[in-house]
Amino acid sequence: MSDYDTDVLVDADWVEDHLEEFQSDDPDYRLLEVNNPTVTTDSEYTSYEEGHAPGAIFFDWEEDFTNQQTRDILSKDAFEETMGEAGITEDSTIVFYGGGRVPNWFALFAYWQAKYYGHEDAKVLDGGKGYWVDNDYPLTDEVPEFDAQEYDARGPFESIRAYRDDVDTAIEQGLPMVDVRSPEEFSGEVIAPEGLNETAQRAGHIPGASNVPIATILNEDGTFKSSDELREIYAEAGVDGEESTIAYCRVGERSSIEWFALRELLGFEDVSNYDGSWTEWGSMIRTPIETGDGQ
Repeated sequence: MSDYDTDVLVDADWVEDHLEEFQSDDPDYRLLEVNNPTVTTDSEYTSYEEGHAPGAIFFDWEEDFTNQQTRDILSKDAFEETMGEAGITEDSTIVFYGGGRVPNWFALFAYWQAKYYGHEDAKVLDGGKGYWVDNDYPLTDEVPEFDAQEYDARGPFESIRAYRDDVDTAIEQGLPMVDVRSPEEFSGEVIAPEGLNETAQRAGHIPGASNVPIATILNEDGTFKSSDELREIYAEAGVDGEESTIAYCRVGERSSIEWFALRELLGFEDVSNYDGSWTEWGSMIRTPIETGDGQ
């Protein structure tokens, strides 16, 4: 992992070496499995009930990290409550992992939200749940129970979150935007992947955005490509870290993966995740859209 800008990406061996700490009631280390079974029934990943890394706490992305009434992320108070009830403090080393149609699909949205609220020592398991299972790392069906803790969030830190006005500015100033959805979504052939409930009214992409599908930044085993490979991929999309950059997808979960690659792995400082994403932009009246491959 040394070729990345930071050490926030850990491999399965690192997690296995810390399983004793993850299973301890001491809150210094916590392992979080984040998935959303309601939209990943066709995905090839092992459910939490069928087996998870020892000590891992289960979180459902939709139920635990979103506010369905406001269609937003958790409020600061709700985030603090969620973390504290799971036995996590603001000083815990927390490692996120999960499955989905792409590795760590929802886990990285939870990671991004944790960073938004200022959690300092957060990491991600490279390759996610699929890599852990496929390579025969330990699994258990035992559900850990940890004592509740007090959690005091430092954030929010708005610099890593983009809103509609930020997108308007990016369009006006010609700043780079990375659309991480599939080519079919980007071109307007489809509005959303089949089976997903949260969609927009129109298909297409934000004017000026470049399409960098998630699959292009991952290896076949679901791990991230090397730093040099990532830099080359993003450079071809017009992203070099010199300008403010916005990543977006359908509702901000897939784009959190590429936000992570850009900001946390490559060290590009001014990168934000537009979590309203296409569901918001493609549903608003009079917002400009483009269709086609954008070339």
